[in-house]
Amino acid sequence: MPVIAAVNGVAAGAGANIALACDLVIAARSASFVAGLLEARTGARFGGHLDPATPRRHGARAGAHVARRQLSAEQAVSWGLIWRCVEDGELVSAVEDLARQFAAAPTRGLARTKQAIYEGLSRTLPQQLDIERDYQGELGHSMDYAEGVAAFAEKRAPRFTGR
Repeated sequence: MPVIAAVNGVAAGAGANIALACDLVIAARSASFVAGLLEARTGARFGGHLDPATPRRHGARAGAHVARRQLSAEQAVSWGLIWRCVEDGELVSAVEDLARQFAAAPTRGLARTKQAIYEGLSRTLPQQLDIERDYQGELGHSMDYAEGVAAFAEKRAPRFTGR
């Protein structure tokens, strides 16, 4: 399942890296991210909490920059490090709305989508296309797919069961 991080305030050190390791990060406008900077200032081992996937997920330059400075939530969005920045008072409702959307979605489809995205970081394009073809074939035989098609044809909300 997709993992959502809600950031309200300063996400520093391991907290920043945990947030950046999540699939989707929604931050309050007043939030900021500090990864590695605190360790470097105190003489501790730099990057002791740095998620090794950060450069792969967000690009080596972005990973290096977030490890050296404090970023506002707006900067993090513009760099593609987080998904959304919302007004402080909207954070809880934005995260709850997204969680409700995922809870109502076809779980097998979400799982395969997430798997294809993250495993695709180490595949060639032909390999990725083969995997996506295989996942589509698998999911096309699921009860959730049949329910999604039926709901669309009947102009109603689908009721997915994860099968």
